[in-house]
Amino acid sequence: MINSLINLINNKRIQQIELFKKDPYTTQQNVLKNLLAKAKNTEFGLQYKFNKISTAEEFAYYVPLHHYEDFYPYIERLLKGEQNVVWNSEIKWFAKSSGTTSSKSKFIPVSREALEECHYKGGRDVIALYLKQNPASKIFTGKTLALGGSHKISEFNSDIYYGDLSAVLIHNLPFWAEFFRTPNIEIALMDEWETKIEKMAHETINKNVTVIAGVPSWMMVLIKKIFEITGKNYLDEIWPNIELFIHGGISFDPYREHFKSFFKYKNIHYLETYNASEGFFAIQDDLLSNDMLLMLDLGIYYEFITINELQKPTPKTVDISNVELNKNYAIVISTNAGLWRYIIGDTIKFTSLYPHKIRITGRTKHFINAFGEELIVENAEYAVKKASEKTGAIVLEYIAAPKFMDKNTTGSHQWIFEFEKEPENMQLFMEELDNALKDVNSDYEAKRYKNITISFPEYVIVKKGTFYQWLKKNNKLGGQHKIPRLENERKIVEEILKINNTL
Repeated sequence: MINSLINLINNKRIQQIELFKKDPYTTQQNVLKNLLAKAKNTEFGLQYKFNKISTAEEFAYYVPLHHYEDFYPYIERLLKGEQNVVWNSEIKWFAKSSGTTSSKSKFIPVSREALEECHYKGGRDVIALYLKQNPASKIFTGKTLALGGSHKISEFNSDIYYGDLSAVLIHNLPFWAEFFRTPNIEIALMDEWETKIEKMAHETINKNVTVIAGVPSWMMVLIKKIFEITGKNYLDEIWPNIELFIHGGISFDPYREHFKSFFKYKNIHYLETYNASEGFFAIQDDLLSNDMLLMLDLGIYYEFITINELQKPTPKTVDISNVELNKNYAIVISTNAGLWRYIIGDTIKFTSLYPHKIRITGRTKHFINAFGEELIVENAEYAVKKASEKTGAIVLEYIAAPKFMDKNTTGSHQWIFEFEKEPENMQLFMEELDNALKDVNSDYEAKRYKNITISFPEYVIVKKGTFYQWLKKNNKLGGQHKIPRLENERKIVEEILKINNTL
């Protein structure tokens, strides 16, 4: 009965999704016009004469691109309680995002429109697209276990709040949503991570959980705590009706085999989402493919910058009608929370046009290019996956950084691994990894030729818990925090190696 009602509601939304898949350009132009109209009388809108901008070309010409540091003067005023600065409705919530490139926290404004018309609507779209593929699903007979962050009152103003995006979303959910989620809100919003995991495990082991949702690495921490408490080895022994894991934040590839091993009697579904502090961007709409559908009508106007163009003083952007397949693009967004031509730092490639589907390839600041090899996170994820498959290894965490040339040696890459299951032959693992990198990156292959520029990669296997301790030391436990996979210098790698030597 409930599925029939939900499907009836979802049908209209599925029709809307089909429309923007067929006509993405018109959809995006309408989004831009609506954003400009709503913000035309804000301080930012008056400064850049939004009322006179009528085309995407004019918008790109008159409004400058912004990194977080460029936009922060506006955000700082919002944090102090000023309103109508960049958006026309009240902003009192901020998603706190420390990212992985800096220890300095970022505060991303979250308006009521961003909550209702972007994040929550995107969340409903996840369910709509899942049920379209699984009309007999029983997810509504139980609860969703959502592993989120925490929130606290901002130090800037008693009426201004901030927290991890997941915590902001949980705190603002309508009362009826509590019937479908677990644990209770007091535990869900706890600040101290290790105590929170303990309480979450005890709270949820006796619930009828049908869906789990969260960042894969942190969900594994919770699952292992649940196994420790219950003495069980499989999740379907604890939650027999579980059928779906909604994940995001990091690549699922290194964790896929882990999660398969958590189930004895059934194969559950895995569905990826791209929901960042700045907005809800994409959803995996086909469970048989790892691509994600770019959601074009959630109040976000998109522009894209090729990686080569990004290095220029005034990069040129392209809109959704001019993107090309399999090119790396940095994403630029203008949103219904008042971010304008904001470079979020993620890179993607389009794997399909009409509909526009994407895969996340990395971060604009997460790469290795010490020797001209232009190694990106997508390359690293692919190589680690291939090496693991060939050798039977299971990688828990990893990071790579250059070892720089000196007068006696050529440069190389140093890979730091924490394994759940080490390969029997580590040399073979590294050979497979090296060959996989050559297969997908011609620049790397050229620099590796006869070891002239880059010699065979080095490795260090660290003790279990090393990466966790690095996160803990840097106040990055839980929420959206994650390990950077590639570092163009050596600061983080040296910190991790130092921690490993003390364990």
